[in-house]
Amino acid sequence: MMLKTQVPQEVRDFLDFVNKSPSPFHATHEAVLLLKEAGFKEIKERDNWNNGVLEPNGKYYFTRNASSVVAFAVGGKYKSGNGFSIVGAHTDSPCLKIKPISKKEKSGYLEVGVQLYGGGIWHTWFDRDLSIAGRVLVSHEDGSFRHTLVKVDRPLLRIPTLAIHLDRTANDGFTFNKETQLAPVLATATKAALSGSVAEAGVEADISHHPLLVRVLAEEMNIKPDQIRDFELALYDTQPSTVGGACNEFIFSPRLDNLEMSYCSIQAIINAKDLEKDTNIRLVALFDNEEIGSQTAHGADSNLLPSTLQRLTSTQVLNTETSHTAFEESMHKSFLVSADMAHAVHPNYSEKYEENHRPEMHKGTVIKVNANQRYATTAMTSLVLKELAKKHSIPVQEFVVRNDSSCGSTIGPMLSAKLGLRTVDIGNPQLSMHSIREVGGTDDVKHGIRLLQVFFEEFSELDARIYVD
Repeated sequence: MMLKTQVPQEVRDFLDFVNKSPSPFHATHEAVLLLKEAGFKEIKERDNWNNGVLEPNGKYYFTRNASSVVAFAVGGKYKSGNGFSIVGAHTDSPCLKIKPISKKEKSGYLEVGVQLYGGGIWHTWFDRDLSIAGRVLVSHEDGSFRHTLVKVDRPLLRIPTLAIHLDRTANDGFTFNKETQLAPVLATATKAALSGSVAEAGVEADISHHPLLVRVLAEEMNIKPDQIRDFELALYDTQPSTVGGACNEFIFSPRLDNLEMSYCSIQAIINAKDLEKDTNIRLVALFDNEEIGSQTAHGADSNLLPSTLQRLTSTQVLNTETSHTAFEESMHKSFLVSADMAHAVHPNYSEKYEENHRPEMHKGTVIKVNANQRYATTAMTSLVLKELAKKHSIPVQEFVVRNDSSCGSTIGPMLSAKLGLRTVDIGNPQLSMHSIREVGGTDDVKHGIRLLQVFFEEFSELDARIYVD
């Protein structure tokens, strides 16, 4: 009897991706490394894309804010006015972010002030070994300021719970004040003083943050404290992502929502074959700030995707002619897969799920449907993925919420409305969504990659056989 099954390679690669991606900046960086290794060339939004920059069968990418990335591959038979095969996902997850002025000292402890980002299950952040990651703006002798990634690879902070001896109601309902009691402890004031880390003239960061924290960052980055001019840092759980369960069937990890679908999207466009036969442009967009509504310069409700599609439809590829209505033509030939994690049925709360729509791990990627269009799926758009899945024996499931339950949303409806794009909302099933530690299924990474890969490879041919308008 073999209870402990072998962990698939795509799962091991995904765990490595997540462990290296404690912030959207790191996730974008890791996605770019995968794209570069696969032969994608970097271009810049600020540059002209005409004059032979883009070619049939060419593969390209660019980033915005270093926290979102767009990658695309030009079909060998593409011409202006043809469609786009698009997958959209997001790089951010709920977390605690360090405040602009984070210095706090209470009862002999140094604490770090944090802001809530997104809708996290915040009680799960208590009693965890936390550290910090993100980006620092570093000044250099030539007068430049450079975005620089940082990830402190050791437990640095902790949010301790109150002993049950001092609160006998703790097991009746754990409640806390998010401003005063969700404050991470950095050090004791005594040890901080003995460390010799004191504010120095000329170190701007010391004004707003504990000098001890500033020096930890400087040491980690091998720079001087006065080179730290500003930063965007988030807390993360130092416990690595791992595989668990008696049969190695689970992924125990932070940030499955939505790094899993981001990873599947990138791998799908890399793995997709027959680009030379495709009449479409294949495109992946990983946006930041989905968890807070997407209304930022690098979120899905920005001009990031619309301006990219407009530029591509008006850009000459091998000096081909472009129509004045190429953008409008292409939107009606295009299709968006909004890829964001889905809810697996919870064995201890199964009554919270609609009785006929209870997705299970290992049984396929979930097509999400909502009559009020909180998900953008329609009968026509779900047909596309169902047909592709059936042809290639890829399992898929369907999900709707109960009528007496609220429903979340995704980037799908906003992009569908903004661009007039046919859209389907999908995601791999998971438990504990928005907890600091989430649970997914090992088989579902493969299912997600494969489904998106065949979408890239075969959508344009399938679309020619679907008649609606």
